Amino acid sequence: MKKLRSLAVILLVLSLVFTACSPAAKEAMDEGDKTTSAEANESKSEEKKDETASDKPVEIQFWYGLGSVAGETMEEIINDFNNSQDKVKVTGVQQADYDETYQKVQAAIAANQAPAVFIGSKIKEMSEAGLLADLTPYIDERTPLDDYLDVFMKPDQIDGKVYAFPAYGTTQVIYYRKDLLEKAGLDPQDVYSSWDKVFEASKTMQEKGIADWGHLVMWGPDNLSDIAYSNGGTVLSEDGKTVTINSPEWVEAWDFVRKQIFDNKTTKIESGGQGWEYWYRTIDNVMNGTAMSYTGSSGDKGDLDFTKIDSIPQPSLHDKNGKAQAGAHSLLVPAAVSEEQKKAAYEWIAYFTSPEISAKWSMKIGYIPVRKSTMDIEEYKKFIEESPYAKVPYEQALTATPVFVDPTKGQIIDALKIAADKVELQNVPAKEALDEAQKVAQKALDEVLNK
Repeated sequence: MKKLRSLAVILLVLSLVFTACSPAAKEAMDEGDKTTSAEANESKSEEKKDETASDKPVEIQFWYGLGSVAGETMEEIINDFNNSQDKVKVTGVQQADYDETYQKVQAAIAANQAPAVFIGSKIKEMSEAGLLADLTPYIDERTPLDDYLDVFMKPDQIDGKVYAFPAYGTTQVIYYRKDLLEKAGLDPQDVYSSWDKVFEASKTMQEKGIADWGHLVMWGPDNLSDIAYSNGGTVLSEDGKTVTINSPEWVEAWDFVRKQIFDNKTTKIESGGQGWEYWYRTIDNVMNGTAMSYTGSSGDKGDLDFTKIDSIPQPSLHDKNGKAQAGAHSLLVPAAVSEEQKKAAYEWIAYFTSPEISAKWSMKIGYIPVRKSTMDIEEYKKFIEESPYAKVPYEQALTATPVFVDPTKGQIIDALKIAADKVELQNVPAKEALDEAQKVAQKALDEVLNK
């Protein structure tokens, strides 16, 4: 009886084994194995894909309106940054000038194709319009705010938030031909002690046949405004309610230049052209010896030959202290770009504004370093000692007038541009041109104040 039961159990086990090994069962088992294998492979593939994606750098565009040596140097620094790490790849996109950069960025933002970062200066205007990203959340130990010069950093901070970082500081100084002044028997320290003496020397240059022109003022309102500031002029009243660009201080300064152009004919204005064309034509007049000197940016140094050229701060109109403007061009990030691009943009900002790169940029181009700690870079300290002209923009910036921040979103500045063209190109008396500009500017300011 026990043998029969044992036999039954054996037969049952064999039956289960044979059933399990039947074609249908085997096929099911094989299919299950395939599914498991496929899922495993798919999982590995996804892991590999994610790993590959994370290894790729975030690609961003950087727009800037620089030309000549400054543009070339910017490309070098971009390449250095890209080669220094593998997280971010910056592609530089060069524009004709700062104004074109601003216009194209606005259009790109509207088309949802904004660059991740660009060089600009209208921080207040763009931040109030909601166009700029608040960079405060991204700040780390690489960009301590107290290490940036106040005159450059303060305009980038609004209501306790950081909307930009200064890329490089700038102010307009005088560049003159050492050999021409020496030939005329003129001492540059005396010549450039006041604007009156500058244009007396300009007449001397012409009378002695040493140069066709004396000092060249750069086209536009900036140089005219520098002279007005040094003459005691302001753009707004102390309470900020009245536009004062037609005050006697402004009229005297602007008419002084107009008379040099049209009455005394000691100077001329190079105007128009594409982008910075007018600027480089002005420089060429001095470099080829047809003019004694010109007023230009601290960033012009990369285009000048300092075996022939030297530099000196702008003077006042008469015997007052010079008060030329100083400000910074900043690195801005559009609010519309993705979080990934904002983070990548900050990486580029931290690199470009580092003391080492700020020093390199200043040594090559001449712009004022934005970081205080740049002065501790040994290479930069040696450069300043060997090239005294490099100190001039920094020295001027210490007593400079901060660049005017237009509360009317550029309408006061536009009024000044129109007035400058009338004075410099059409020989319109300064009082007439500035009275008209004041009316337009005051109307724009009243609209802002009465909102």
